[in-house]
Amino acid sequence: MPGFEVFGEEEKREVLEVFDTGVLFRYEFGPQRGDVYKVRQFEEAFARYTGAGHGQAVTSGTAALKVALTALGVGAGDEVITQGFTFVATWEAIFDVGAIPVFAEVDETLNMDPADLEKKITDRTAAVIPVHMLGAPARIEEIKAIADRHNLPVIEDTAQAAGARLHGRHLGTFGACGTFSFDSVKTMTTGEGGMVITDDEQLWRAMSEYHDHGHDHAVNPGGRGGEGRRFIGFNYRMMEIQGAIGLAQLAKLDSMIAAQKKNKALLKEAAGKIPGVTFRTILDEEGDSATFLAFMLPDRERAAQVNQVLRDNGAGAINFGENTWHFYPRWEHLLQAKTPAENGWPFTAHGKRRVVYDPEALPQSAGIMTRTLVYQVPIKLAEEQKDKMLAALRQAAAL
Repeated sequence: MPGFEVFGEEEKREVLEVFDTGVLFRYEFGPQRGDVYKVRQFEEAFARYTGAGHGQAVTSGTAALKVALTALGVGAGDEVITQGFTFVATWEAIFDVGAIPVFAEVDETLNMDPADLEKKITDRTAAVIPVHMLGAPARIEEIKAIADRHNLPVIEDTAQAAGARLHGRHLGTFGACGTFSFDSVKTMTTGEGGMVITDDEQLWRAMSEYHDHGHDHAVNPGGRGGEGRRFIGFNYRMMEIQGAIGLAQLAKLDSMIAAQKKNKALLKEAAGKIPGVTFRTILDEEGDSATFLAFMLPDRERAAQVNQVLRDNGAGAINFGENTWHFYPRWEHLLQAKTPAENGWPFTAHGKRRVVYDPEALPQSAGIMTRTLVYQVPIKLAEEQKDKMLAALRQAAAL
């Protein structure tokens, strides 16, 4: 991880086809582009790869979440349940459609705890967003069953788990839709960019229209600008260069995951020799995308001790309990209701506070995250880097 490690002639070839047309916009200009529609081809190829009926490319994984939420009708006053270990984009998108994020605990999958999800559902809950964090599946079958009982749509945030599967089925295909990120540090990358997949044609059509200012994309004699509009929209269009890179990267995805699995196995064997270590629960080892290795120590103090040895030997791990991008108690802007809006939106509306977040609200998650150490797994593990990491893990095992 990430896919730029394997950039090569394939990406160049796809991008040069776009430059040869001179058309960077994903729609229109048929005669000039010579039937080269890279974004459309990427959508179709990604949907085929995952086994989904439809793909909708957008500008980012964050945009994918917002487009999906909007198309599902989520809006002001609604609540959306997600998890307290995720990238900030998950709850930013919820706020951005006017809804309120509600945070559930994670378990040792490092993903949403279905038991806590059930406790958080209210009559204001409009959707559930489990996140397949760090490349491995949430308990999506249990989560989907709970959501179905309450007639709630599930959006799978699969930003970090492209290519991962559960029992042979691609993550992102269990819920109403699945969202993906192709930013610069993802296993497959287009620099920036995202995708939503779904089997629901009407949902896909709503996403397609909303992400392009509401245009219905009907063929008409007037060309672009002559379409009708069922509702207002916004601009989250992917451009052709991104679609071109995506096509080349998608063709390499399975081989990238295979390389990550090999490197992860090597690191896991070494980490397994550290006294007291356990590993994150992986529901399907075969389906794991192997983008990260997460290992746990008995308590916070032991994790800090081990990580200090790793750092001293040039191979420190990530402790997400200390990370300000991904873990609920470290989101000071959320907890302190910081916003550039003078009226306090989205935390305040019409002079009344909508939501207050307690930093101690997720004790189970805190107990897990503060004793968990994580390595990002590269596609290409250089000998020098490999030797340094293995040596550091040996030193930690000798503690």
